[in-house]
Amino acid sequence: MTRTTSDVPRGTPVSYAVEAARYAGHPLSDVQIAQLEQYARWLEAEAIPAGGLGPREAERIWSRHIADSLTFAVGWPQAPGELLDVGTGVGLPGIPLAVAFPDTAVTLLDRGGRRIRLLHRAVRMLNLGNVVIAQGDALSVADEWGGLVFRASIPPPEAIGLANRILEPGAIAVLGLSTREEEPDRAQDLISLASALGLEAEIHQIPRELLDGTSWLLIMRS
Repeated sequence: MTRTTSDVPRGTPVSYAVEAARYAGHPLSDVQIAQLEQYARWLEAEAIPAGGLGPREAERIWSRHIADSLTFAVGWPQAPGELLDVGTGVGLPGIPLAVAFPDTAVTLLDRGGRRIRLLHRAVRMLNLGNVVIAQGDALSVADEWGGLVFRASIPPPEAIGLANRILEPGAIAVLGLSTREEEPDRAQDLISLASALGLEAEIHQIPRELLDGTSWLLIMRS
């Protein structure tokens, strides 16, 4: 019997991803759920032993990593044509977003050679034809992009500056700020910085029941 998203019981690890994607406005198909399940197994079996995630993160792969990555999709009412994941590490948030946005060309950018090798293994395993892997420094990116995501990869002021420099007109960037209950102390300062650079910016709070606690995103439009 073919499973449907309605068959995923609430409170199970996979349900975090299902609910996060639905909240972001990009519901997952059965095929996409299966890809994310395969990715979760890879994170636990390869990424954690290789140091790509902390040794205690196995219990939070779905709630704190995969589902959290999917909440970044809330920045796009329609899937973007392209997306650059700056400092992707082991593919977070880029790989879950590539699964959620199968028609989006997603580039995973990271400096680390070991992480790049891990990413190649993950992308081959998942058969993600919409993903390109690039090795390099985020601040050296020169091309314009139709979408950006940052998940704890570079300091927020640098991320805002980079977004201002390389976002195409009308494009969107989503920056992960915090996973604390309270709005980050610097949130309004970051909005002011983005506005001073000509970016429209807003703080978006992800409800705590979607993940394993509240998280905060900064959504910017050029």
